[in-house]
Amino acid sequence: ATSRLLVNYQEPYRSQILDYLFKPNFGASLHILKVEIGGDAQSTDGTEPSHMHYENDENYFRGYEWWLMKEAKRRNPKIKLIGLPWAFPGWIGKGENWPYDYPDITAYYIVSWILGAKQYHDLDIDYIGIWNERAFSSKYIKLLRYTLDKHGLEQVRIIASDRLWEPISFVMLIDSELHGVVDVIGAHYPGTKTVQNALLTGKKLWSSEDYSTFNNDVGAGCWARILNQNYVNGNMTSTIAWNLVASYYEQLPFGRCGLMTAQEPWSGHYKVESPIWITAHTTQFTQPGWSYLQVDGHLEGGGSYVALTDGLGNLTIIIETMSHNHSKCIRPPLPNFSVIPQRATFYLRGSFFMVETLQVWHSRLDFESGNSSLFQRLHPVKVWKGRVSLDLNVDEVYTLTTLKTGWKCRFPEPPPPQPFPSSYKDDFNIRNPPFSEAPNFADQTGVFEYFVNASDPGDHVFTLRQVVVQRPITWVSDADQTISVIGNFKWVNMTVTCDIYIEKPRDGGVFIAGRVDNGGIYVRRTKGVFFWVFADGTYRVTGDLAGEEILMKGLSGVRDNAWHTLTLNIQGNSASGLLNGYPLWENVTVSKPRNGWAALGTRSFEFAQFDNFHIE
Repeated sequence: ATSRLLVNYQEPYRSQILDYLFKPNFGASLHILKVEIGGDAQSTDGTEPSHMHYENDENYFRGYEWWLMKEAKRRNPKIKLIGLPWAFPGWIGKGENWPYDYPDITAYYIVSWILGAKQYHDLDIDYIGIWNERAFSSKYIKLLRYTLDKHGLEQVRIIASDRLWEPISFVMLIDSELHGVVDVIGAHYPGTKTVQNALLTGKKLWSSEDYSTFNNDVGAGCWARILNQNYVNGNMTSTIAWNLVASYYEQLPFGRCGLMTAQEPWSGHYKVESPIWITAHTTQFTQPGWSYLQVDGHLEGGGSYVALTDGLGNLTIIIETMSHNHSKCIRPPLPNFSVIPQRATFYLRGSFFMVETLQVWHSRLDFESGNSSLFQRLHPVKVWKGRVSLDLNVDEVYTLTTLKTGWKCRFPEPPPPQPFPSSYKDDFNIRNPPFSEAPNFADQTGVFEYFVNASDPGDHVFTLRQVVVQRPITWVSDADQTISVIGNFKWVNMTVTCDIYIEKPRDGGVFIAGRVDNGGIYVRRTKGVFFWVFADGTYRVTGDLAGEEILMKGLSGVRDNAWHTLTLNIQGNSASGLLNGYPLWENVTVSKPRNGWAALGTRSFEFAQFDNFHIE
């Protein structure tokens, strides 16, 4: 759920961000886009909607991944697309928190997503994964291959298992049928190392999720080091960064762990961080289908180099000399090593002996002054009798290449940063919304979608509706309540007003909240000030999403299937609540948390509607 805020950017800023990411010979010029197959459940920084909330439901226009894949393909038709589920709708497990009891249903569900991508968006999915960082089932993987082939999707390749090298590698060595259907072994955060069994399979080895590091210059150093050393040390021919772009509220888990930052759609501000230009050193001078040359890859004074060719005479060499303390990734821990200034000489033999000059691109990460020099074109170097020498300093990246197509592109500076507007309204009155979700709302459990209330007399035709009514097959511990957060995490005093409509009789309920302090993988432990009303005519004020810390309770007269207006006012250490404009409770003491987002949500996985949301 890391691209959540990207979709709300106004033009031209949204297109500029996408150009920096995907446009060839422009910025990061990415080769691969890997997206979540939404499963209605928390996947790190929020929930992404499924294409099938319920068994009899199919919709290929939810969420933002379809849009993102199309924007990537529009800029680079050759980009490779990968889909991977983190979670699954509850109906797939028939009530069990497990996707493999009915593998035919799971395979049908995943293949439907691939077919929908083609039918509705003309997108060809190149690779499909199994279950992100969770168990795999050999039976399911074989059935997935069979189901893909049955639907004419022979060209879709399977990656497994997006976790560790083992046990998938070992199982493939003893199960020839599994070995036949898995095309790529994908491991997460391998620390540039592989294992013997993975090499013995003879399959392509990928670091199918890596990086995940704060995107300052140390993050750039991490990225430069692993882009080279994943091949040099681990024979991996692909490295995929989580995440593409930091387009989620920064106080959610792993804030700013993207290649660039775009978390302010309300201001238009974004920042092209240094990892973008580190990426360009590799991506602008190689393409999928190029081959790594089997060179040693280690430099004598520390650091590494890789060499790649298109097989048609072109050659690209990428060199990195990242020091230990300036290239630590978030995980795994990095053993000590040293890097010193050195002179490196490269010998070009065979068909490369005829190369006379190489283009030179250079980056230097400067941790003293902070004035890093990123992706600068230097004078070409002459190759003398198949030899070329370079003086390498510490914390540098060089690309030497026969290609003359590299380009460092720049748009004018985007607008300056601004906090989330301190007065914000959304009446959800939009007839044909471009996206299924209202802007800036970041769902953390459940899914909140635009809804058309055909039977309403007029005031509440267009609403926001929570639509997940069964606990999904989760990836982490989703809350037992649904919740969507919005606004500025630094907010202290606020008034939140919203019209609410409980659809579930008897034990249904909804809330509005302020000073909400948590989300993402930590959503279960969310604290704040929560104002609940229930279908049985009671209300509660709690200090937590779980509803265990009760600050106030009483009778409200609220009932299901009727509209009511809730107002929550928090000032300093005191909170009060209004129902339909009249005071319902007041002078409730609130001490912690001191600040946080606004939010709305439901008591359980239940239908409920919201309208005329307003924060001051």
